[in-house]
Amino acid sequence: MADKVSGRRAFIAGVGAAVTTLGVGGEAAAQSSGAPFRATRHADDDWMDKMPGRHRMVIDGVTANGAGEAVLFANNLYVANQSAYKLGDVDLSVIVVMRHFATPFALTDAMWAKYGKAMSAMLNFKDPKTQQAPTTNLYNSPAYGLTLPNLGNTIDGLVKRGTQFAVCDMAMHFAAGQLAAAGAGDADAIYKDFAANLIPNSHVVPAGVVAVNRAQERMYTLIYAG
Repeated sequence: MADKVSGRRAFIAGVGAAVTTLGVGGEAAAQSSGAPFRATRHADDDWMDKMPGRHRMVIDGVTANGAGEAVLFANNLYVANQSAYKLGDVDLSVIVVMRHFATPFALTDAMWAKYGKAMSAMLNFKDPKTQQAPTTNLYNSPAYGLTLPNLGNTIDGLVKRGTQFAVCDMAMHFAAGQLAAAGAGDADAIYKDFAANLIPNSHVVPAGVVAVNRAQERMYTLIYAG
């Protein structure tokens, strides 16, 4: 009887050892065969690699106020890197994403003159000086100082430094539809107006969230501007 018990114990111990060995071996094999993740690259996104900067940042503008904060944050990056590290504008690669309700601020003054009333209502955004609908892109004016979140920094100033802008195509279509519903014209015509009247250095992207993803896959650090 004792011999049978001993034999059973030896068998169980042997099976346990075999299972343990198999598990360790399988794990080691999985680790050795696994390659580091590398995102698929798409030619449509290659513009993100054409900036020569040694430091890469993407700023995600999402709301009307967030668009102004994105302008401020981008300017701060240039100023702080110059003062603390003696880096020039060319040393930084900065992308500002204009998506969701920040998207209309990627439009020129001509579009705000034409559609400002409807865009103001859609965004719940007014000229703080007049309390009326803006007739220009206010984030391109230094005249508003502390009354707007860009604190007097401008889109044109960023363009001159080399900042690139990723503009959400989905949001442009959405905004065009909303403006059409408000009586501002035909949605397709409004969208075509938008696409033809973007601020300099603009890149239309399928969606702003896609641009944020693609930029991070290309080693841009993310700053959120709500």
